[in-house]
Amino acid sequence: MARIEYFDDPDAPEPNSMVVAASAVVTDDKGRILLQKRSDSGLWALPGGGMEMTDSLPGTAVREVKEETGLDVEITGLVGTYTDPRHIIAYTDGEVRRQFNVCFRARLVGGTLAVSDESLELRWVLPGALGSLDMHHTQRLRLTHFLEDRKAPYLG
Repeated sequence: MARIEYFDDPDAPEPNSMVVAASAVVTDDKGRILLQKRSDSGLWALPGGGMEMTDSLPGTAVREVKEETGLDVEITGLVGTYTDPRHIIAYTDGEVRRQFNVCFRARLVGGTLAVSDESLELRWVLPGALGSLDMHHTQRLRLTHFLEDRKAPYLG
């Protein structure tokens, strides 16, 4: 299923669902950040996804990283909350989502890197190389906030 992301676009469709989701900025001991090239949009993004009824938000981030990348992570902090109503995600199945995303800091603790059906490619990226990757504004914003090493999480 494909998706299109809109931001502050008057032509974006009206949302018909609200999804609570978690994402993670996963780093390794070399300071690199884990990114996936999404199979539904072709854009680079942080691993993450929707919360299930049996999940906590940090647990959602850990589960989604494992499902999408094969890696085990430990949550180490909070980057921020991302709830801007101008961010709309439209799927080809008719769902038009307004997403409530909580982005965590996480560190690699194990596992084996493996592409899932949700990703075309996985890559460890040095912060200086992030600018060259094709990604949605909302993903870049989370990475910017992470790299700023803020004393308090972003609340937006």
